[in-house]
Amino acid sequence: MTRETRVTVWNEYRHERDADAVRAVYPDGIHTAIADGLSERGFETRTATLDEPDHGLTPDVLQSTDVLTWWGHRAHDEVRDDVVERVCERVRDGMGLLVLHSGHYSKPFKRLMGTSCALKWREAGERERLWTIEPGHPIAAGLDESFVVPRAEMYGERFDVPAPDELVFTSWFEGGEVFRSGCCYTRGSGRVFYFRPGHETYPIYYQDEIRRVLANAVAWAAPTDGPTPRFEQSEPAEDVTLD
Repeated sequence: MTRETRVTVWNEYRHERDADAVRAVYPDGIHTAIADGLSERGFETRTATLDEPDHGLTPDVLQSTDVLTWWGHRAHDEVRDDVVERVCERVRDGMGLLVLHSGHYSKPFKRLMGTSCALKWREAGERERLWTIEPGHPIAAGLDESFVVPRAEMYGERFDVPAPDELVFTSWFEGGEVFRSGCCYTRGSGRVFYFRPGHETYPIYYQDEIRRVLANAVAWAAPTDGPTPRFEQSEPAEDVTLD
């Protein structure tokens, strides 16, 4: 029997503690809403937050994590660089990483992308329509051709990231902007998925389509049983005849 995929849901957990508007939407924290949605779909979940020792991401926690989800916003600079490198190394070794909404500016994502990860933004509660660009992709399983987030913070192009290996979703906003909202990457042996929806003052992480995307993305990003590369001086795998 295959064991459950182990997911660690990481969140700054700052807005929910000091902003009434955010607490009203996510009284137990954004991380709890995300973890609940994944647990309902059969994943083994735990949570970690910024103010825990090692930000909740000790070597033991990361070693026993198959997929890490990351939500951050205003405290990106408070994440310690040694923990960032620990996360990135685990991704390169095969751990999946889901970067959510304003996590585009997080240290791990920027380090893995090698770019500024900057974008346009506007908070006006606009309607967002996400279009499924790759209907055959596992992350799009069970979704319609498009779906609507009734109120969202706008993110607009240009999104300063490397061209995705695969683009699963593109968003359109009432103000006219478009955005690459579902970007897949491979870094080393690990898979990275950036998913745009998820502003802290809107109940986006309770929406069925969003929870389905996150569950699909966790399954897609989970480690595979591929070979482990060796980085060393190597003897020839075939007989070599030298002149």
